[in-house]
Amino acid sequence: MKTIFITGASTGLGKATAFLFQAKGWKVIATMRKPENEKELNLLKNVILLPLDVTNVDQVRLTVQKAIDLGDIDIVFNNAGYGLIGPLEAHTEDQVRAQFETNFFGTVWVIQEFIPYFKNKKAGLFINTTSLCGLTSNPQSAIYNASKWAMQGLAESMSYDLAEFGIGIKNVAPGGIKTEFMKGMQVTADEGYEATMAKMMEGFQDGTLMEFTTPDLIAEVVYRAATDGEDQLIYPAGNDSVRLYAKRLAQGPETYRKDLTAYLNLKSPYQKTAV
Repeated sequence: MKTIFITGASTGLGKATAFLFQAKGWKVIATMRKPENEKELNLLKNVILLPLDVTNVDQVRLTVQKAIDLGDIDIVFNNAGYGLIGPLEAHTEDQVRAQFETNFFGTVWVIQEFIPYFKNKKAGLFINTTSLCGLTSNPQSAIYNASKWAMQGLAESMSYDLAEFGIGIKNVAPGGIKTEFMKGMQVTADEGYEATMAKMMEGFQDGTLMEFTTPDLIAEVVYRAATDGEDQLIYPAGNDSVRLYAKRLAQGPETYRKDLTAYLNLKSPYQKTAV
């Protein structure tokens, strides 16, 4: 029986992934900040709940060691994260640092603790939840985007290092997901962006910028990444992620950015005027 270790398993994609892998016959170690509050996963066979706040480095060490002591682990799914939305100047220092502590550094600490174990067994796979916003970008989410782009760069670089020891790393990049993730977003506002926000909301509602997919369908992509045996780093997940990432690759980053700027009715600061 194979085993997957999951962070952020209390809601949304993490929980859906735990359900799916358990149904497929896997042993699941589902971690979350307050496992005592979980009322569903704890009832399933071959599911073990452990406490984990990925921003607490000491707890990361303890929980990873507890998981390893329970038996062989095949896959680590780094899923814990949340969104910080709004213009950069509206965020506090604490908000910015907290975003990176969870989305980026939390993933780093978990990976770092598992690497010696995987190197010793000469096998293992890391799968990280990144985002479409780690492959493209949206306005009003610079810090969230930056945290996900950092994860993309981390995984691409590490793919070379880990390959030396038979260890894989993959990123699942969802677009919009119909989960509690949206409720957990931290949103800060600032004057002057009302028109941009209104156009973005329009793009979310009509599917131009984002389509919202159920977590079950995204979990299927996680399962495919875990089992397909492919040497593939990026797995866009959801129709919007697949479509918009393909568009960015086809257009190139500059044309894609200019198209989005035009869609949002923004003026280029470099617009030339007749003399």
